[in-house]
Amino acid sequence: QVQLVESGGGLVQAGGSLRLSCAASGRTFSSYNMGWFRQAPGKEREFVAAISWTGGSTYYADSVKGRFTISRDNAKTTVYLQMHSLKPEDTAVYYCAGASRLQAIVEYTTGYHFWGQGTQVTVSS
Repeated sequence: QVQLVESGGGLVQAGGSLRLSCAASGRTFSSYNMGWFRQAPGKEREFVAAISWTGGSTYYADSVKGRFTISRDNAKTTVYLQMHSLKPEDTAVYYCAGASRLQAIVEYTTGYHFWGQGTQVTVSS
């Protein structure tokens, strides 16, 4: 089983940037498609971005396209989420998640098999 630990969250002003990291344990990290989700208070967890196991394909929610970039370093068993032009509505707990590379990348939470504990991102106006 792969364990995920997110880091890099914090408080930032609107228009600012943050880079989230998700470090994975285990030798099979490169076998998994990875995703980032977020959950704001009182709202359902929503898809943010995903990346294929090779890193060759990426997917984004419309709300973050052009502002966020997902990437991965399989040698470091880490997936990243670079966030620019942050808005107050980006405030949420951000989670990384993994799914088998044998499955198509999806935008719903049940398509992912393991999750990190989350990291808080707060964007002030």
